Amino acid sequence: MAANSRTVLAIGFGGLLLLLAFAGFDSVQKLRQIQYRNDVIRENFLARTRLLEQIRSDLYLSGTYVRDCLLEPNAAKAEAHRTSLLKTRNRMETALAGYRILLNEAQAGPFRDLNQALRDYWNILAPVLAWNAGERRDRGYAFLRDEVFPRRTAMLRIADQIAGINEAQLDAGKHEVIDMFSQFRRSSMLTIGLTIAVGLILAIFTMRKIVALEMEATGRYQETATARGELKRLSARLVDAQENDRRAISRELHDEVGQALTGVRVELANLSQRIRMRDTEGAENKLEEIKEVVEESLGVVRNMALLLRPSMLDDLGLVPALQWQGREVSKRTGLRVRVAAEGVSDDLPEEHKTCIYRIVQESLHNCVQHAEATTVRVTVRQEPACIRIGIQDDGKGFPSSNVQRQRGMGMLGMQERAAHLGGTFSVDTQPGHGATVSIVLPIGKPAEPRAEAVS
Repeated sequence: MAANSRTVLAIGFGGLLLLLAFAGFDSVQKLRQIQYRNDVIRENFLARTRLLEQIRSDLYLSGTYVRDCLLEPNAAKAEAHRTSLLKTRNRMETALAGYRILLNEAQAGPFRDLNQALRDYWNILAPVLAWNAGERRDRGYAFLRDEVFPRRTAMLRIADQIAGINEAQLDAGKHEVIDMFSQFRRSSMLTIGLTIAVGLILAIFTMRKIVALEMEATGRYQETATARGELKRLSARLVDAQENDRRAISRELHDEVGQALTGVRVELANLSQRIRMRDTEGAENKLEEIKEVVEESLGVVRNMALLLRPSMLDDLGLVPALQWQGREVSKRTGLRVRVAAEGVSDDLPEEHKTCIYRIVQESLHNCVQHAEATTVRVTVRQEPACIRIGIQDDGKGFPSSNVQRQRGMGMLGMQERAAHLGGTFSVDTQPGHGATVSIVLPIGKPAEPRAEAVS
């Protein structure tokens, strides 16, 4: 689950960064497009306006030059006006050619009308410019009034129409830029909303994980504090148990072995006296008595050694040691102990054998001291990955809710032994229905230790 969470967070934050990067790149591109389009519209408008103003100016100048040429009596000055008029015509045609390049579809019709009017205008001016001084004096004013000025006015109106269309095109370009900005705002809002949504989801997920980890850490801390307190209590109990065991061993050595050796010493003195008195029959009797005392002492020492570390656990294996233990408990207390083993290998690790032996030993001790049981069944079953141990009695039992409170040093010791090997420890009990202690020990790589009580 931790790996899955890290994957989700990595994908989420990576996707969020990619989304932000894409949004930034797309915004820059769209802003560049909007700026480029705005510059193109503005430059085209200014270029068309500049050329149109030049055409208008040249139209005014052409009328002025025609008027001056027709009304000028001096032939040389009239020719100068004619030359200026031709230059103006060339300049106007150049402006028209430049405007034609920037022409758009809406201006095509008025532009054709303007071109046609200019061609007609220059066509009617061509013969007039060849008039002599008398013809210019006699017919010039009428020509200006009837032909030149009306045509110039008409062409200026066409130019104004083109200028209006040009301004309309500028307004259309502005609206186009505004539409592009609107699209940009909509896409930006969508991207920002999506980014906020993804960020909010990641924030919620991250906060939940942080809260869960914090709660887990708090729980682990409380468990550690509880375990530390239990360890302190267990250490104190272990010290007491060690002192009790040493006191019991000392008492056994003093009361049993010590007194037996004292008796042997006394009997040896008696034996020595009878030998000196040459009482053969009495010496033999004393020798038999001494032999019996020594054998009893050896039995006591052997039992003490077996309680400390059964040699048959090393010599014969786990199952014979458990069977011997059951027989010994039955002989001492009258409790019927049945040991059933299934598929238990002789190659179990020493730690596992010792752990099982001590757990069964402590469980039988609890049955004798507290359970008031008459029968106990011990089962040991080995599986490919683990070995299962069960100790079931028919005693008085106790409420399963009191398992934690009922745990004494013996039960804590069993739990700690199982946990040390990565195993599980559980107690199943009910009042009047006995109790069952279950232990599962992994074979090979230890599993995570845990302890539980099952009702």
